[in-house]
Amino acid sequence: MRLLIAISSKEYSESTLQIGLRVAKAFNACITITCVGQKPSSFAQNHVRLAQESMERWDFDLPPVTVLEWAFDYLVNYGFISQESCEIGFKKRLLVKRAGERGEINFKGTFCERVDMIVRFGDIITELRDEVQKHDYDVTIIGGSKKRRMAHDLVQFIDSSILVVKQIDFSKPYRILLPVDDSKGTLKAITFGIQIAKAYNLEVDALTVSKRKRFGSGYKGASDRACRYLENANVSYKQHFIVGDPVETIVEMADENHIIIMGVSSKNPLKKFFAGSKPLSVMNTSACPILIVK
Repeated sequence: MRLLIAISSKEYSESTLQIGLRVAKAFNACITITCVGQKPSSFAQNHVRLAQESMERWDFDLPPVTVLEWAFDYLVNYGFISQESCEIGFKKRLLVKRAGERGEINFKGTFCERVDMIVRFGDIITELRDEVQKHDYDVTIIGGSKKRRMAHDLVQFIDSSILVVKQIDFSKPYRILLPVDDSKGTLKAITFGIQIAKAYNLEVDALTVSKRKRFGSGYKGASDRACRYLENANVSYKQHFIVGDPVETIVEMADENHIIIMGVSSKNPLKKFFAGSKPLSVMNTSACPILIVK
């Protein structure tokens, strides 16, 4: 598994980085940490000369680079960087220009073979989408941006599963909330939910919501199938059938004590743009972390 952890600042990215490292450790995943900054102004560009092969000639610290340096120190403190790389340290001159305005620095990891750090410049959605498309990540981990539309667009346009980290307190006894229906994305969500549950010894609430007072064979069959998967994997679970609005019910049940894991909507992009989708609506209104599996 390959994880892309997108951070933005020292002040707001600690929980994103922390949960990303926990997921990486649980799955022995390769880690790439990226920070996207604004393109330098024309004035600044007169003072910044990208070397042909490296960025060592920068004569001042650009914000995304200092954020990556903070992330490096964070990984060192949590034992994710090998002793050899710790001795080398985070040096700006090691940041190699790969393509366009993208700089990369690589370290040996302890729980994975390599830890990559990437700095990019431009529009955050465009740059993250390009990073995922070209480097084949399985999961992108982002913070719950205060700019509501930004998180919405990132989920829409990035071609990987997305974990949106909102309020999280690792001292809480979290459960997994697994909304289950007969859509195509449910099976992938169940599979990922089982992996997370087993890695962290979490219990699962398998929730099926119907707007009508009766549950059809499709919904009942999907719920029973999910519970069989959970039981076969020796994951503790509770099965729930609730009548109500799906989004409101999921958000109310999740409260702040769950990690929501949902399959991506099967609607085509045009329909999602005008009518929305359950995963996006839940993401916009819930207060807890949500993983949207693609």
